[in-house]
Amino acid sequence: RVRLVESGGGSVQAGGSLRLSCVASGDSGSANCAGWFRQVSGKEREGVAAIDNQGSTTYADFVKGRFTLSQDSKKNTLSLQMNSLKPTDTAMYYCAAVPCRGGMTALQALNEDIHLTIPWGWWGQGTQVTVSP
Repeated sequence: RVRLVESGGGSVQAGGSLRLSCVASGDSGSANCAGWFRQVSGKEREGVAAIDNQGSTTYADFVKGRFTLSQDSKKNTLSLQMNSLKPTDTAMYYCAAVPCRGGMTALQALNEDIHLTIPWGWWGQGTQVTVSP
């Protein structure tokens, strides 16, 4: 079992920046990819960015050029640097560890897992990001 704890959320004005961090502990088993997804109440979850076990990162189109995903394996930390934030980025952000299969990018694996009725992966409790106009 793996435990994921997010931090770094908050409230900023449009154009501002936030840095989210996720610290992992425990055995992730077959969950060999990690990333962030977000959800607005009443709407579907959407993958934001993810990284595979080779260090390859993939981003959703709506954050490309603004968000940067990084991993510190020694500290078991996954970080998401969010710049040029927009009001549409307002959501609860979750860190996740999910299984990746061959032929899929990490983001594809993340998006698949977060839409399963019974996900295979592990999620944190989430951290709220609010961007005001």
